[in-house]
Amino acid sequence: MDISDTLTFLESYTGMQTPRLELKGSSFTLSVLHINSQDMAVITAELDSKLAIAPQFFLGAPLVVNLSAIKASNFDLLGLKEILTSRQLIIVGITSALPEINEMAKSIGLAIIKSGKAASNQPQMPKTTKIVKQNIRSGQQIYAKNGDLIVIGAVGNGAEVIADGSIHIYGTLRGKAMAGAAGDRNAVIMAQKIEAELVSIAGQYWLTENLQQNGAAQSGCIRLEGESLTVESLPL
Repeated sequence: MDISDTLTFLESYTGMQTPRLELKGSSFTLSVLHINSQDMAVITAELDSKLAIAPQFFLGAPLVVNLSAIKASNFDLLGLKEILTSRQLIIVGITSALPEINEMAKSIGLAIIKSGKAASNQPQMPKTTKIVKQNIRSGQQIYAKNGDLIVIGAVGNGAEVIADGSIHIYGTLRGKAMAGAAGDRNAVIMAQKIEAELVSIAGQYWLTENLQQNGAAQSGCIRLEGESLTVESLPL
């Protein structure tokens, strides 16, 4: 058997084997947590406030931490990691940080992630639509991953509806509705009647009192303009 025959045999033999390890490219939706303060007490208080609103939604969530607003090289990244992990949040890596902070990240096992469309608030548009034909009752949570959510029914007090895209409710919204959960700032929340405990789009949220101040008791569409939510009435 000459060298060409040997190579042919080896290629044929190895081709029959099932790979034990494969490295393949893929993409995943990750939430980006922007840190705009160096004060760990301030960060902790605001984080706990947000987690209290929808604890099950954030539980075990993988996060990329954006540190573009941090200009001090002695930022306590390890302290931040401990705050997040103690609340069952998972830091995948950091982005847009100073070189010194990047070195600290490497030393504590965090990845350095280059900012892309997802990290710059330009996520992929929803690809699917989830339709739920029932009332959503207290304690129930419905999540439309990578898509829009349509609820033909009411969303009761204590219930949660979440979508990476927009949320359309053909009934009364009394519970919590969180659209643009993966960062889609173009998402909207539409409901025939809005009496919500909380509404959120791409992380910006209103509580009941905010909705009442903006007169969102009837049929309406909630959207994000700049860094603030707005609501406009819809024809009945």
